[in-house]
Amino acid sequence: MTPAERVAFILHDVFCHPFTDIADILGRTPAACRQLASSARRRVRAARPSTTPATARSADVIRDFKQAWEAKDITALVGLLDPDATATGDGGGLATTFLHPIHGDEQIAHAWAEIARRKPGNMTFLERTVNGQPGLVAEQDGAIVTVFAFDITDDRIKHIWVVRNPEKLRHWATG
Repeated sequence: MTPAERVAFILHDVFCHPFTDIADILGRTPAACRQLASSARRRVRAARPSTTPATARSADVIRDFKQAWEAKDITALVGLLDPDATATGDGGGLATTFLHPIHGDEQIAHAWAEIARRKPGNMTFLERTVNGQPGLVAEQDGAIVTVFAFDITDDRIKHIWVVRNPEKLRHWATG
């Protein structure tokens, strides 16, 4: 952005000065100042990040993970997980979950395939926003029984938090 574009843009779009005043400051015509501000706006729009925000990419990863999980496709699951991924469960002593964190893409993929094999017929996995990010919830007979939160880095799942503790799921039951 040229200095003149910057001045016209800031004075008009930020400080709401009319182009006639800006023309006096820049020593140009109001029409030329209008054109400078327009050019500056185009440059600002062009400099914005990709139109696919990280949240949308994360939602795609979660959707693919859910599909691979439901298909028990270990190869696809491994492809979506970071090689050093971890999964942590929280049952609070009140719900069944794995006792120790699971480390590694292969181990997590196999554990999730086993979870899919044992899934009750009346349980569904739904894509939801969890902690402001794309996530999953397991619903059984209309009640949320598990919430899955994800940390995604470079389009791969780095960490999965599994919350099954009914005390911590109260918000989900009422929200």
